[in-house]
Amino acid sequence: MRRWRTPLAALAAVIGVVLIGLAVWEPLAASAPEPDPAVAHHARIRRDTFGVPHIDGATDADVAYGLAYAESEDDFHTIEELLAAIRGRSAAINGAEGAKIDFVGRLIDAEGQARRGYTTLSAATRAVVEAYAAGLNRYAYTHPGEVRLRRLFPATGRDIVAGFALRSPFFFGLDRTLGALADDKLPPRDGSPASERGSNAFAVAGRRSADGVTRLISNSHQPWTGGVAWYEIVLHSDAGWHFAGATFPGAPFGLLGHNDTLGWTNTVNRGDLIDTYKLTLDNDGTHYRYDGRWLPLETHRVWLHVRVGPFVLPVLKTIARSRQGPVVTNKLGAFAVRYAGFGDVRQVEQYYRLDRARDLAEWRQAMAMHAVPATNFVYADASGHIAYIYNERFPHRVAGFDWRGVLPGDTSRAVWTVYEPASADPTYVDPPSGWLANSNNTPFVATGAGDNLDPSAFSPLLGIETYMTNRALRFRDRFAALGAAKIGRDDLLAIKFDKGYSHDGWAGVWLARVLAVDPKGDKDLAAAQALLRTWDWKLDGVNHADALAMVVLSAASGQGYRGDALPDAAVKLKDCVAWLMVHAHRLDPPLTDIQRIVRGTADVPVTGGPDALRAIYTHADDAAGKRVGYDGDSFVMLVEWGPDGKVRSQSIQPFGAAIERPGSRHHSDQAALFAAEKWKPVWFDDAALAGHVERDYRP
Repeated sequence: MRRWRTPLAALAAVIGVVLIGLAVWEPLAASAPEPDPAVAHHARIRRDTFGVPHIDGATDADVAYGLAYAESEDDFHTIEELLAAIRGRSAAINGAEGAKIDFVGRLIDAEGQARRGYTTLSAATRAVVEAYAAGLNRYAYTHPGEVRLRRLFPATGRDIVAGFALRSPFFFGLDRTLGALADDKLPPRDGSPASERGSNAFAVAGRRSADGVTRLISNSHQPWTGGVAWYEIVLHSDAGWHFAGATFPGAPFGLLGHNDTLGWTNTVNRGDLIDTYKLTLDNDGTHYRYDGRWLPLETHRVWLHVRVGPFVLPVLKTIARSRQGPVVTNKLGAFAVRYAGFGDVRQVEQYYRLDRARDLAEWRQAMAMHAVPATNFVYADASGHIAYIYNERFPHRVAGFDWRGVLPGDTSRAVWTVYEPASADPTYVDPPSGWLANSNNTPFVATGAGDNLDPSAFSPLLGIETYMTNRALRFRDRFAALGAAKIGRDDLLAIKFDKGYSHDGWAGVWLARVLAVDPKGDKDLAAAQALLRTWDWKLDGVNHADALAMVVLSAASGQGYRGDALPDAAVKLKDCVAWLMVHAHRLDPPLTDIQRIVRGTADVPVTGGPDALRAIYTHADDAAGKRVGYDGDSFVMLVEWGPDGKVRSQSIQPFGAAIERPGSRHHSDQAALFAAEKWKPVWFDDAALAGHVERDYRP
């Protein structure tokens, strides 16, 4: 046996070295970016009694530095994961799921877009994004125990810009297109977001309100945690930047909210901004036919660093591009994808200008940059103006192709290279009805019936959606019910918190199918159908059928929101009944027993439901026997300008400012208020903030 010991020991040593190498090689392979110029920044952070950071600085860059530090205090975990994704290192933290993000980032070349487009940004904008990166670095260097990936920091201004390039196309459906192709399917004809990411927005001019107050309600529907969860902020610089609202991790300014004189909010729209092309490849798959010639596919290899247990394994992938864009090959062939905004990183410039705009003219001038490729903007200001822009960077397409379907990849005629002007966007300014709203619906239902834009005035080549969500049907009907009467504050809030469902939309179609299911002698199914027939079409916690209706609606809400084919009603009804009988032991438990907000020490009941104006999306927590909220109404803000022109605002969100800090008292301190549909104040200036400061410090 002795003769085997030496080679076995040597083999074990080699294996040990390999395993150690797999455990530690990834950070050594990571390349550090060229750092930004060293600049000293000084910021003051005051946390109010809800933990919301109020950030002051002499310059806008100082404020951005303080914002990054404050947000890192509350959610460094998410910010680090975003930076890892930007650098193509997400898989080193999150394994196979992160590898998908890394591959897409390489496919669309987010880092390259930022690098090439960085000089198109103004010096002021570059100073802000670089200062924000410096704030992240300051936090990482002073809290090394929280950093999970070595050599990830320092972050740079280019990283911040690359984060916008990486995330932006997913708001108009790139994930659905790439996801379908990755699953060996053709992309859907509707390029809307893959998730139930919706929103509501309302603006009422003072001339139409009962008290002369102009009002704006920001009601974005985002996941309650993660990389696109809202984070509330109040910003003030001596250089004139004064803003209250919310932002995403990795964004160095407010993305929605208000300043002293104006405000805006966003909802996701679903115009056709993505085109897919079927390529004709040669026999060896290295060239594609284009305008009668065979052109070489541009290819290069990338390494994905994928964590598997304690090890990080290198996985080699090939990235390909054609004239149209990045190429995905599946069992159906090779497909190139082209989407609006690729290569233009100026949306960071546009949002920064919007934050600092002083009136409608300046705000519209910023909007005319047309750098934000998609999303509806609803606006209001101190002068009583209201506006809605169906903001889409429409490709300039030629007639003769089915632009909703898969396009031929062998002709340049199907490849657009320029965009329609910003003036092509459907736009409302001060409609006679005095109100505007959007709930991820067609822009041709946005105000009073006689004041809506005519769809025939817009080319079908633009690909503007015609879809109406349940929420849009409800606001249409509720505003119509007010007639010519003035719109009071309570009237507007009753519309925003409406929990009803329209018979005219997907919910009506879905419930009709559920009620038409043959129970085939199953007494529980028959009893469920009988109970549903008594439902009053509102998820307000009053009707005995509310819990059952919520579970049944949730079973099809994703397809309903997107306009996809609804699932099998018999299967879903059976699943819903079984879940209630197992976890509630009855079909008619109170909705508030079943539907909850759970976070930290908070466990509170909440009403509303999927695709209701009071939007609450839940997932089943079988261990607790509940459905727990995770998406829907998130950061909600009510902004008001009275006849004196002074702004006042209130806000609320489902958890708290310290979104990823379980040990903080602000981890979930807003949950009960949020569930009760109550507000907290926004202390916008020093006079209002006085007496409400919990902590005052300088990072």
